[in-house]
Amino acid sequence: MAKKRLLFPLMILMGWVMLIIASPYLPLNPNTIVLPNILAAPSFEAWLGFDDLGRPVWDRLAVGAKTSGLVAISVISISLILGTLIGVFAAWFGGWIERIIVHIMDVFLAFPGILLAIALAGMLGPGIENVVIALCVTGWIGFARLARAQTLSLKERDHVRSAKALGASQTRIIFKHIIPLLIAPMVIEATFGVASVVIAEAGLSFLGLGVQPPSASWGSMLRDGTSYMLVAPHLVIAPGLALMAVVLSVNLLGDSLRDYLDVKTN
Repeated sequence: MAKKRLLFPLMILMGWVMLIIASPYLPLNPNTIVLPNILAAPSFEAWLGFDDLGRPVWDRLAVGAKTSGLVAISVISISLILGTLIGVFAAWFGGWIERIIVHIMDVFLAFPGILLAIALAGMLGPGIENVVIALCVTGWIGFARLARAQTLSLKERDHVRSAKALGASQTRIIFKHIIPLLIAPMVIEATFGVASVVIAEAGLSFLGLGVQPPSASWGSMLRDGTSYMLVAPHLVIAPGLALMAVVLSVNLLGDSLRDYLDVKTN
């Protein structure tokens, strides 16, 4: 039953990944303006119709999938590595080092993540690179907190104590005996993080702080389509459904991975 429940989310995610990989090689024309096609409804010629400038919505949706995917991969990779190292470092050495790092994390947690990302993106200026930087600045906190909590438990395990007694260096203990045991919980956290980053990137693009025209993003497509919801609802429905399907599928996959790996956070 669980496998059947995951079939549809996996198909959605596989389609998303395939679009990310294949979009540079597909015959897409996301920025081609054809004035007679302005706000044209979906048809056999264009599955999802055309937007307010006569550009094919399907082509822009495919390119937007690549945008959201690249941002998600970049942000999660950087945040995962940085947050894990900071959290393990804080828990392992403890003392004033841990107190300073915990206070820094508390300061970041005092502000809603998306609001802090909006403020940073506004300061840095619009652009895909600045979106990645803004989301990384706020994204490492969750990984660091989880890594610290897990390390506080793992450092008291018998195999770690044995490694210390045998004279193993701290670097070897951290990278050979601590971090490998963090892989499962960190993968779960990263899975949920993908959904958060996809939504955050769409939100920043919706506000004009993300991908800039004429580049396509699901968030910017939603923003442009809100002015024509009554006459051309497909401009909002297409990117909205794509965003909802990807986020829901990632969250369902994360829940299943957590149940399968039986990860318990402290």
